Amino acid sequence: MHRFTTLGLCILGTILSLLLINQYHIAIFTFPLFLGFSGLGIYHLIQTRHSILRNYPLLSLFRFFFEMIRAEIRQYLVESDMDGAPFSRHKRTIVYQRAKGQLDKIPFGTELDVYKPGFEWLDHSLAPQHPDPAGFRIAIGGPDCTRPYSASVFNISAMSFGSLSANAIRALNKGAQLGGFAHDTGEGSISIHHREFGGDLIWELGSGYFGCRKPDGSFDPDRFKAQASDPQVKMIEIKLSQGAKPGHGGVLPGTKVTPEIAEARGVPVGTDCISPARHPAFSTPLEFMAFIRHLRELSDGKPVGFKLCVGKPSEFMGICKAMLDTGIYPDFIVVDGAEGGTGAAPLEFTDHIGMPMRDGLHFVHSTLTGLNIRDRIRIGAAGKITSAFDIARAMTLGADWCNAARGFMFAIGCIQSQSCHTDRCPVGVATQDPLRQRALVVPDKAQRVANFHRHTVEALAEVLGAAGLEHPHQLNATLIHRRISAIETRSFAELYPVMAAGALLQGDAEKPMQHLWNSALAERFA
Repeated sequence: MHRFTTLGLCILGTILSLLLINQYHIAIFTFPLFLGFSGLGIYHLIQTRHSILRNYPLLSLFRFFFEMIRAEIRQYLVESDMDGAPFSRHKRTIVYQRAKGQLDKIPFGTELDVYKPGFEWLDHSLAPQHPDPAGFRIAIGGPDCTRPYSASVFNISAMSFGSLSANAIRALNKGAQLGGFAHDTGEGSISIHHREFGGDLIWELGSGYFGCRKPDGSFDPDRFKAQASDPQVKMIEIKLSQGAKPGHGGVLPGTKVTPEIAEARGVPVGTDCISPARHPAFSTPLEFMAFIRHLRELSDGKPVGFKLCVGKPSEFMGICKAMLDTGIYPDFIVVDGAEGGTGAAPLEFTDHIGMPMRDGLHFVHSTLTGLNIRDRIRIGAAGKITSAFDIARAMTLGADWCNAARGFMFAIGCIQSQSCHTDRCPVGVATQDPLRQRALVVPDKAQRVANFHRHTVEALAEVLGAAGLEHPHQLNATLIHRRISAIETRSFAELYPVMAAGALLQGDAEKPMQHLWNSALAERFA
């Protein structure tokens, strides 16, 4: 409640000044001052446009003051967006502008050092095109899928109810419904807030099997079938690992397990909600393929795939061997990057565990190509993807579509205060405190979610048109270049060579990849 202290003091000052106005001349000046601030604070409490002003009705005015003078302090606000750099505050500003429907053009050229190693660019054409962003969709579903899904090339990445507030989930799903794109539930399962507006859902199934678990935490096929039969659920995504903390389980403390969260996850109220580090339903790649087939049958033929942050390359190849041995194939694979993840995680995992997205995406795409099965499995990508260039870059490396988490969090008002794990989010995005999350006004933020998606896809159309292309599937790795030194550059085709179709099966792949394939096992993860 301390966030309302300043307003409370102003109201108290107004009352005292009014009472003392006949005794002390100073009260003649303090009364209108306190009254003005009190009125301003009360207005901010009831307005619906700015979340932080609803939670901090007077103190947050300092933030808007510094925003107003940001042109003078731009050097502080804008960080390099090259490899290894923190998430660009410049890019975050673009998200806010697109979400609010504001002009997102920037004058005076780039502020990046174009001669610094790591700078990347896309080749443009002297014969630009005018692609229609309405056609930027991808059909997901292999030969064994009877209910394929037509997905946008840009969707909301996995973020659970429990990590995010009810209002945040409602705003994201309403925005997805308005914009015609998909909302990944995260491993926290499907809550009443996901269902309220009917936006398309990708149901993420983590190792805790929330929403389809038995009391002992094991998988419950009957509960899964009941959930998966909902027409709102378009795809099933098995989470093997995530970018924030690959190879690490999770715990939602019992103090945060409210009745709503307990209902969604199928756990007791007030009890620690534990996600094991590995799935108990399978222990080998072969068993994993059988589990995928089982889920596809239970969901009546909906697309079933998995998400992972690539770790040991041989283990992913072991999964691929299991695909070939069993004839069971996932409909899609989502490659998460170690640089991604909006959730809180141990520093060591955040910084040093797991393969970065571009390397993992290239490895998965190249491996599937080398096994002649790339055409039957779609690939999604996630990991600090926010701008149209981010999407285009991922697609040149093999992605069919992209997911974003932090970009959509910014669209609903996140200011990256990094207090997600404290339950004290200042804008109501990552908190279960009902007073704090009231700051997030769902209709306003849902429209911003839809705006951000629409304007980003339109920007992708402009980028593709500048390159002389009509559709994202025409992107290829020869179009993007990276500076290696002040006088040396390489195309992505040179930096990320893809195996020839069938090379692994024929024994013609490069020696390191062929060795990994030969040592991979379908019988166990190792």
